[in-house]
Amino acid sequence: MVIGVIALIFLSGPEPAEVVQIESAPAEAPAAASPGGIMPPPGFSVTAPRIQAPPAQVSPPGMAPPGQGPATAPAAPQMPAAPAAPAFPGQSGAVDDKDENVAQASERGGNVALASLVPGIDRSADEPLPEAPLPAIVEDSPYGPLPKVAADGSRPADVYARPSDYADVEGGPPRVAVLLNGLGVPGDQDGDIIKGLPPPVSLAYGAYGRGLQERVTDARAAGHEVFLAIPLEPNDYPTNDPGPHALLTSLPPKDNIKRLQWAMSRYSGYIGVTNYMGAKFQSDLGSVAPVFEELKRRGLLYLSDGSTDAAVTKRVASALELEYDVADVQLDAGRIDSQLAKLEAAAKENGAAIGVAKAAPGTVKQITDWAGSLESKGLVLVPVSAAFQARRQS
Repeated sequence: MVIGVIALIFLSGPEPAEVVQIESAPAEAPAAASPGGIMPPPGFSVTAPRIQAPPAQVSPPGMAPPGQGPATAPAAPQMPAAPAAPAFPGQSGAVDDKDENVAQASERGGNVALASLVPGIDRSADEPLPEAPLPAIVEDSPYGPLPKVAADGSRPADVYARPSDYADVEGGPPRVAVLLNGLGVPGDQDGDIIKGLPPPVSLAYGAYGRGLQERVTDARAAGHEVFLAIPLEPNDYPTNDPGPHALLTSLPPKDNIKRLQWAMSRYSGYIGVTNYMGAKFQSDLGSVAPVFEELKRRGLLYLSDGSTDAAVTKRVASALELEYDVADVQLDAGRIDSQLAKLEAAAKENGAAIGVAKAAPGTVKQITDWAGSLESKGLVLVPVSAAFQARRQS
């Protein structure tokens, strides 16, 4: 059993500049498999998404809900080195249609001719994305379903991603990607905001809204891949408060993991996590390391929105080999034309670039109009996951 993790961060010279050790507390029996004891903010509902078919093996992560005693961060799973076949039988022993999406995820891409990689809007996969959760990559917990790596090593980051011919091939037009953040807020009409948005635009939903699984399901049906926006402590906390389940530098790692798992259980179908606020949290190595370890263990990506210094998060992600990136440009509605031009320039210079925008009707219209101009500029709009892959190859 893994009882901790040590991250050595090297700056220069042969000696490590920083050492982070996260000790695990003794495990207690988890609470009943419900979000009981977790008090959402007034007016919010805590309804976990329904698992459509149970996984073959359910292994609760051993996390008690906040306020119900100590628990330990779960140990990393031991994955088989070379499974015979990526089949995921349900209760009847037959392969579920949805689980076939998991098995097929690794087959996407293949040998793509460069001649087919044209500028404009990536139309590699305009069909609806598979409905989540997929049983092979979900497990039960005291809070509800949580993402996990499948028995054959398939990750939610790959299975839930929007397929793209531009992800795993070098060459072709420069890639631009946009993450629209700030969705899932109570009272907002997300469907109206994102209507008409090009499918390759990725969306980030928070953890506090009502009906989140339904919203995410609708977004994926429209072709959008999804990120989970987790609330993190800002520099001016508590004046600027990211909510009752925010991850804080003043909390021990086990409590931040419990808060992270609560957020992760609010809906299924996301490929990774991005920050909501978090300038202070993302600069604290001891707070970031156990959170990134948990994301890595569950097969998720992390995208920093570029609003804060990313020096610490970059170093921790590198040490843990977490798939990680930082947005190049913040797309502010007041200056979006000039910022979109910066995004284009970054893509031409580096091969791919990522921008993050706040969800607002005016911003969405500007992004939609801009996407229509990319073909004439020799650029292509791709999902954020494809930009991740393209940047790893550059």
